[in-house]
Amino acid sequence: MLLAQISDLHIKRPGGLAYRRVDTAAYLARCVAALNALVPRPDAVIITGDLVDQGDPQQYEHLKTLLAPLELPYFLLVGNHDDRAALRAVFPDRAELHSGGEFVQYAFDVGALRVIALDSLEPGQSAGTLCDARLAWLETQLDAASGKPTIVALHHPPFACGIGHMDELRLDPAASARLAALIARYPNVERVICGHVHRPMFVRFGGTIASAVPAPAHQVALDLRDDAPSAFMMEPPAYALHRYDPATGLVTHHAYVDAADGPYPFYEPEGALID
Repeated sequence: MLLAQISDLHIKRPGGLAYRRVDTAAYLARCVAALNALVPRPDAVIITGDLVDQGDPQQYEHLKTLLAPLELPYFLLVGNHDDRAALRAVFPDRAELHSGGEFVQYAFDVGALRVIALDSLEPGQSAGTLCDARLAWLETQLDAASGKPTIVALHHPPFACGIGHMDELRLDPAASARLAALIARYPNVERVICGHVHRPMFVRFGGTIASAVPAPAHQVALDLRDDAPSAFMMEPPAYALHRYDPATGLVTHHAYVDAADGPYPFYEPEGALID
């Protein structure tokens, strides 16, 4: 089973640039082409929030057009830049977006793996939260998936990463502590995955691992000072591939959107190591 993860698309209206510099639509188009070309092909793609930049219906229409060439099943989560009502209005045929009541949250299967998509959006805020209702819903979903390998996905990281300005915008610490305590009761949870930070990160969390993913366009500058200025870098666009095998569990690879030089062989045709 192979699950691709992309996050933080920040799509603007057609022709718009994020932060007056980043053509996020062009970057997403390149990412879609790269995902379509993967061999083996992923079974599904999960997109962990900040789908658009201002929660604008026209931005969601543009997103829908950009995702149309994607030849893989995909699943959408909301982030702090998103608007639940606008997303649902533009994607009326996506039943999973409409099944969670007030929140955009649902569960689905990818092969033997159960994926639980959790809504951490707090409207009007950049930081995220999980209220009693969302945590109760998650507990019900985890009970239903008992014994089945499971991924819990949300937008906001439930951990501090050391980049000061991003740590101010994480999932709030009280909700993170409650989430960790809940996850720790379910040893079948293979991973908690998130976006928001535009960087690859891994940390122990709730008896399992939590990981964040790079973005297919701009990345948050890696500055581990408490007073790090809010800034981004045009580092190589990337995504994650989560490979599940019962013998090994979940193994995550980070891959780059743009083609690199190679591959080149390590060995001569007759078998000798190239020197």
